[in-house]
Amino acid sequence: MNTLLANIFFSLLVFGAAYHWLLKPMLPRLNPHTVLIPVLLLHSMRHLGLMFLTTGVASTQMPPQFAVPAAAGDFLAAVLAFASAMAIQYKKRFAMALVWLFTWVGIADFAMAVVLSRLYDAANYMGGSYWIPAFWVPMLIVGHVAIIRVLRDMKSKGMTFAQ
Repeated sequence: MNTLLANIFFSLLVFGAAYHWLLKPMLPRLNPHTVLIPVLLLHSMRHLGLMFLTTGVASTQMPPQFAVPAAAGDFLAAVLAFASAMAIQYKKRFAMALVWLFTWVGIADFAMAVVLSRLYDAANYMGGSYWIPAFWVPMLIVGHVAIIRVLRDMKSKGMTFAQ
């Protein structure tokens, strides 16, 4: 059995249950700002993906074909998430577009990291950074689901962040 895949699966199961049982039923009653700001601030911590490049955290044999794109993608997603949170907080007209951009970049980053980790067997070299895909990634994937749900609901109601 692949331990990392088992950890990812069960973490995704737990965070998915939390979303479906706790957050999703409350979404229609919550202000989008109240939901999105905390989720985007959590995603702003994706800069921690830079650990894949840190000797002593990840193995010195960590394949750079995985580590560099994963770290760069996480860092870009973190910057976009924080910029999105700021745009919402300050009611910028472009906030909705920026949140969508962040969401698609963030999802693409996760997809690319999964493919590259499997191609280059990166799980065997993660060392202390193992907790990122085992815990952090499943939580953030569920965060993307919540973001998409909120944005779709806002669009259907004709809402913007500039209101």
